[in-house]
Amino acid sequence: MSDSQPPPNSGPSHFGRYAVRRRIGSGGFATVWLGYDEQLDAPVAIKVLADNWSEQHEVRTRFVEEGRYLRRVESPHVVPVYDAGSLDDGRPYLVMAYADQGTLADRLERGGVTVPQALEVVAQVGAGLQALHDRGILHRDVKPANVLFRTVDPSAGPSGVRAMVGDLGLGKALDVSSRLTMIAGTPAYVAPEQAQGETPDARADQFSLGVLTFLLLSGRLPWSHTSLPAAAAPTEPSQLSAPGREFPDGVEQVVRRALAYDRQWRWPSVTAYVDALAYALDDWRGGPAGPGTRVLPVDPALTQPGARPLPMSDAEPLPDPVPPRRQRRVGRALAIAAAVVVALGGGAAAGYHGQDALRDDPSVASEVAVEDETGTLAVTVPAAWDAESVTQWSPPNGDGDVFPALSVGTSAGWAGEGEGIFAALLPGTELPETVPQHDRECDNASAPAQDPVGDLGASVTVMFTGCADDDVLLERVVQVDGARLLWVQLRGADQATVNRVIDTLDVIGIG
Repeated sequence: MSDSQPPPNSGPSHFGRYAVRRRIGSGGFATVWLGYDEQLDAPVAIKVLADNWSEQHEVRTRFVEEGRYLRRVESPHVVPVYDAGSLDDGRPYLVMAYADQGTLADRLERGGVTVPQALEVVAQVGAGLQALHDRGILHRDVKPANVLFRTVDPSAGPSGVRAMVGDLGLGKALDVSSRLTMIAGTPAYVAPEQAQGETPDARADQFSLGVLTFLLLSGRLPWSHTSLPAAAAPTEPSQLSAPGREFPDGVEQVVRRALAYDRQWRWPSVTAYVDALAYALDDWRGGPAGPGTRVLPVDPALTQPGARPLPMSDAEPLPDPVPPRRQRRVGRALAIAAAVVVALGGGAAAGYHGQDALRDDPSVASEVAVEDETGTLAVTVPAAWDAESVTQWSPPNGDGDVFPALSVGTSAGWAGEGEGIFAALLPGTELPETVPQHDRECDNASAPAQDPVGDLGASVTVMFTGCADDDVLLERVVQVDGARLLWVQLRGADQATVNRVIDTLDVIGIG
């Protein structure tokens, strides 16, 4: 982990045996501290789950999985994890290598890199990604902030720095898939199939590396995507060459192949892409860059580890960790869901972000009522369905507009294992010809049942049986008015549960 502009000291004095020096970064899900391994006399980065996510099972699981993924890979170009543990309040933490030379984002802000150095960064990041792929792991969020730099043998002089792939908070095993899948990625770098909610593979990481290559070589991005819907349907990328930095046609072709919309047209692996890029750049300004010109020099302006911390008897004590905050709740708690992707038939998909849902007190009934925050969607579900709540999303055909949505189930990942319902509005003037299929997990599917005069409007419904754990799964699309559809996915342990829940679903103020 890196350290660019650390804030003042605040926080605990120790995490286990690790002395804590200062906070060096924070994000939505974790805080990173610069620490010191007092037994091995070495600086480390300690990543701690943010206190406001401490009770969210899915987020905790992904946090721990990041450490496990990194431990499975032995590569000098993947950030190593040395240790893991838990704080007194139960929050997990990971002890990782300290990137004393910051991130690629830091370097770009300070003036960028030369073309030979860009090739070296791409080669090293590519080696890290290939190591992940060889172990069956997908990164899903390759971008400058997740490329970390570490001094290579500083005792031997200014020998340069090494690039490492870090932050696998969105990483995922390549063999894990679900019809309802967490969306991942940064709009400017994410592959279109990933933004559409399709199950990504290693070629999605290659696409992101292609965007990174374009940025390093040209100094600009191939697109100006600011949302996942835009990334799901990209236009033609801009030209790589620009006045003052022209490249041979072969370089342009290599990078454009990595950026192909259809992943089948991309390079067969990240290694194949990096090798092709190096070969194409042999002709850049008269010949290949020598080994010395590709070295990234140590930047003295970036924060270095510094001296060993003072013994605790001589150091000023720091305050104890702040106890975890609890999410605002109405009745029984509903977890704030992570961004989720759904695919409607063969169409594109988009993410949505959840907020608290309103529901009755489950202590007085076996079923509870749930509404989205706008009061547009309402449904009554079993009281045990309290692990997830989603209240808005931005469908790809909605031009970035936000539509009401809700999701609630027996677990944070109920779509893959468990019971639950997802319902959301989206633009549409007619019912689709098909609904999402579940051939891999369900044995039987009913013929599409069409109801032209349902309570909510005309609809098409398909019921799937013989699913995993003998669940019953319902897919329904309803034409609620002349411009909007309602999309529903409902999974229950039996037909009676599915029928009871779907009969209570209501759209208020529309139609």
